[in-house]
Amino acid sequence: MADRKMTLRELSERTSISEVNLSKLKNSRVKAIRFSTLNAICTELKCQPRDILEFVYDI
Repeated sequence: MADRKMTLRELSERTSISEVNLSKLKNSRVKAIRFSTLNAICTELKCQPRDILEFVYDI
């Protein structure tokens, strides 16, 4: 988002995903994400999931 100079509010308005949920995603406070949410974010940011997700092994 920073690369695209877009705020959470703008992304929220463009994707219909609440600012609260986007904030939780941004700060790694979720354990799962719906494909529809991921699709909406990637479509708006014109990116691939690998550009915004990081896999962390559960050890």
